Amino acid sequence: MDLGHRRVLLAVTAIVLVVGASAAYVTSVVRDTSPVAVTSVGGDLMFVALADGRARVEQVSLADPGARGTTPMTCQRVYRAGGTTVCLKLAGPGPTYAAEVSRDGAVAHRVPLPGVPSRAKVSASGQVVTWTSFVTGDSYAVPGGFSTRTGYLDLRTGAAVESLEGFAAVVEGKPHTAQDVNYWGLTVAADDRTFYATLASGGYTWLVKGDLVARRLESLRRDAECPSLSPDGTKVAYKKRIGRLGPWELAVLDLKTGEERRLPGTAGVDDQATWLDDGRLAFAAVPKDAKLASIHVVPADGSSSAVPIIPDAASPSPV
Repeated sequence: MDLGHRRVLLAVTAIVLVVGASAAYVTSVVRDTSPVAVTSVGGDLMFVALADGRARVEQVSLADPGARGTTPMTCQRVYRAGGTTVCLKLAGPGPTYAAEVSRDGAVAHRVPLPGVPSRAKVSASGQVVTWTSFVTGDSYAVPGGFSTRTGYLDLRTGAAVESLEGFAAVVEGKPHTAQDVNYWGLTVAADDRTFYATLASGGYTWLVKGDLVARRLESLRRDAECPSLSPDGTKVAYKKRIGRLGPWELAVLDLKTGEERRLPGTAGVDDQATWLDDGRLAFAAVPKDAKLASIHVVPADGSSSAVPIIPDAASPSPV
């Protein structure tokens, strides 16, 4: 698929997100304009409920996913780790968006986002919060097209970095200075400096590994998107196309051996997967004959197919 076609697809996806977010804004803007402290309601999986269009955050126990508990949050994307919760949400007219960061139950930071929320993660320590947004206006984009902006907040210093685009990039052994670079799906390791992300340029995507302190990154392999690092730091899950024009499915890369394993039952996924533990992944995908996404769980070793466990839900996060 050439670069123009890929950008058109990205534009269509982003437009759908904008329309949906704008509709949700009408019913939830009053609630969303005020920070809301995060409270625990029990359960071990948090997610965004989709059925009523209000993007309410709920929780369930994986042992009984049919019994949902409510929270006071409304988010387009949510994630929690190490006592820190990030909620990517509507923030005001326009619409505008923000990353609202809560620490130990109290709102600590509110960072404006440049566009429609897409991805969010928190490092295991809770100290580094990451996000990706769809944005418009880049000079290299096709008319009406969208690109992405990926940034992060370091809670140790309070410093927010708007974009990885200022990092030095090495792709397939050579410095990469193209103007059409996009990043998304930032995931940070336990040391709070090593990271993995997607770099897109020239119609291709790469899994990249980088250093937040040195502000540099290098490619590891082509055709991998939305990486998610396992809790033990030994594996990276990402979505990968079946053929050049086929749907995405999840794959897991062993960082020590270089072995890549495709996960059955994940075809059609368009999400940054979440590790529930070192052996299981959760992700959102739209089941056949459904209109809204469901949260699925799949073994990371590929031993069995993905199983939907929560209907009309997205953005799974362990609690």
